[in-house]
Amino acid sequence: MAKQNKEVKRVRQLFNRIQTSVRSQWEYVNQKGFDFSNDNQLTEDERISLEEQGMPTFTINRIMPVVEMLNFYATANAPRWQAIGVDGSDIDVAAVFSDMADYVWDKSDGSTLYANAINDSVTKSMGYLMIDVDPDSDQGMGDVIIKQPEPFDVYVDPKSRDMLFRDAAFVFIRKVLPASHLRELYPDHARKIKRASSDQNIDYTYTEKSLGAFQKDFDYKDIPESETVDPLTGETDKLLELFELYEKEKIQYVNVFHKVPPSKEAITSIQQQVAVAMKELKQELAVKAAEQQLQLQQQLEAGEIIQERFELEMQKLQKGIEQQIKQTEEQYMSQLQAESTKIENSIVTKKEFDKLSENPTFASLLVDQIPFYESKIKQTCLVGDTLLYSKYLPSNITEYPIVPFHFKWTGTPFPISAVSPLIGKQRELNKAHQLMVHNASLGSSLRWMHEEGAIDTDYWEQYSSSPGALLPVRPGAVPPTPVQPAPLSNAFFGIVNEGKQDMEYLAGIYGAMQGDTSAQHDTYRGMLAMDEYGTRRVKRWLKNNIEPALKQLGTVVKQFTQAVYTAHKVFRIVQPNALQGEKEVEINVPMYNDMGEAIGKWKDYSAANFDIRIISGSTLPVNRWAYLDEMKQLLQLGVIDDMAVLAETDVRNKEQIAERKSMYAQLQGKVSSMEGQIKDAQGTIETLERQLVQAGIKNKVMQASVEVSQKKADIKSGMDKEFYETKAQQKVLRENRRRNADLEGSKLKKAIESETLKRKVLQDNTKK
Repeated sequence: MAKQNKEVKRVRQLFNRIQTSVRSQWEYVNQKGFDFSNDNQLTEDERISLEEQGMPTFTINRIMPVVEMLNFYATANAPRWQAIGVDGSDIDVAAVFSDMADYVWDKSDGSTLYANAINDSVTKSMGYLMIDVDPDSDQGMGDVIIKQPEPFDVYVDPKSRDMLFRDAAFVFIRKVLPASHLRELYPDHARKIKRASSDQNIDYTYTEKSLGAFQKDFDYKDIPESETVDPLTGETDKLLELFELYEKEKIQYVNVFHKVPPSKEAITSIQQQVAVAMKELKQELAVKAAEQQLQLQQQLEAGEIIQERFELEMQKLQKGIEQQIKQTEEQYMSQLQAESTKIENSIVTKKEFDKLSENPTFASLLVDQIPFYESKIKQTCLVGDTLLYSKYLPSNITEYPIVPFHFKWTGTPFPISAVSPLIGKQRELNKAHQLMVHNASLGSSLRWMHEEGAIDTDYWEQYSSSPGALLPVRPGAVPPTPVQPAPLSNAFFGIVNEGKQDMEYLAGIYGAMQGDTSAQHDTYRGMLAMDEYGTRRVKRWLKNNIEPALKQLGTVVKQFTQAVYTAHKVFRIVQPNALQGEKEVEINVPMYNDMGEAIGKWKDYSAANFDIRIISGSTLPVNRWAYLDEMKQLLQLGVIDDMAVLAETDVRNKEQIAERKSMYAQLQGKVSSMEGQIKDAQGTIETLERQLVQAGIKNKVMQASVEVSQKKADIKSGMDKEFYETKAQQKVLRENRRRNADLEGSKLKKAIESETLKRKVLQDNTKK
């Protein structure tokens, strides 16, 4: 092995110190739980011992359904995050984070990785999700991605006391990979990898499962080292250790407040402003001096002062004006410079601040300094005895990119899995079933005790269990005696049922939750109550262990995305609801001035400040029937519309149904509008009919009145000429009134016919 540099030696020594017996014991216990969940429940020694005793080697796996149900409850839906802006300017950008998280989740196939991490949490006590950057994605612009490390490849500071390892001094990832694979992962360091060598090129394994034909699953540590082949040469490839070390280092910074002196252009502008102000001041002072000189001249001419006093006062006045002009000019210059000098806030490291302080100009502009410490993540990567690189992650990334998902946290980096408490009961069930089957096998295939030479053993072995077989016994010999198996106690059969119930009680996964009809309630609401109460332990695990980890994952995603996505970017997200279609999101939109120069960004994602929250219960499954029943009740109350109910159903072609319902709604609106017009027309017709009747009645009353007046006139006036003339005039008047009444009736009749025609046209259109 080549000579190691100090960094490589430090990293390897650190790894050797954390590879303790406690870590080995924890991995041994959880590897056993993982094997039991995958039905590898017999060790090689146990299998051989059972076969030698003639006992069955099958197992009744009651752990796998528990694991599958826990995985289902934790991964039924994708997690959802919510961002809350710190101030008003960050609200719009904070709303983008949910879309950004969905984009990263979908691009990385996060649902699959999350399901694997939860399965590791249940079977191996802890799973991991890791945030990384793919620098080659998006044509070199880079994308944030999610990875899922193997739990047994991750080594955490044993003194960490935080459930999410935020207080850990370091986090290790150690893998053993072929050199050709490493060159694919790190093409920029291919030459270093080619020269690297390692004195430890095996994976630590603590499995005790059966080997060979009885092995039911294979993990990555079961693959022989000899099967690693270099795809270029076809020969066996060498294995090398890959170490990725993440450390938190406290780096001292200084929050510096300093003045920014004005530029030459600003100084020129200041001088121009001062010149204008001084010109106005000089004019004002010149006028005041002329006024005072006039007053002194009048006093001199009046004999109130002598010539010498006049000359002395004039000298004082001239000096005062000059001094006032000078002081005012200096005051203006100082005031304008102070207004144009800005106070800026910058954060630099302590080393940079010390170097800047050596400059007298910087020291004169310094206003205030506040020292503080901030954690930065240092990443060190080495292969074998060769250091590939060592770098600091961007300054805004303050959390480890590796997020743990515990099943039951113990206050240390060594949690407990869901399978560990069930191993004892699983062995009890296996042993009970093996004994019962073995006892039944002995009862159906009797053993025989005989004297030496009394029977033909080959013949008896072949036909002793055949129905109606004739078994010969040599003359004078004692017939063979059957050896009956000892009967099992009735209490023994109860152990099996109690063991099944104990496993359900320990795991919190009951038969009713898996569709067992014999364990379900008869009524619908009773089933809903069982579903609510029966999942409380699962919900406690999700609330106290999984959701804090998901919140931490969202925080890390936020830090990485703000460090990576600093340029203008547009991405599309497929909405979970098919009715909503796709959503287009745009961030870091450049803003330009009238000259075409970029002056800032709209939705500046990298500079926004917001907090991340996980929406509680977003990963839990939803009882579809109960949810649809609730939606129906809300629809009946008028809280939601039928489109909201349709969006939550599994009806096929619901997009087309929504479009048709939209067309029906439009047509219904038109029909309602036409019905309103028809009602208005009917009201108008009825009004006109009433007016026509009233006009007829008025006409008849008028005619009767005329006739009565005529009779009165005939009796009163006589048969003279004047009477006839008056009668002729009255006749003409009656004729005029009758013609006017007929004309008015004709107009009303035409109006009624017109309105009737309009109503008929509207009714015909409505029917069409």
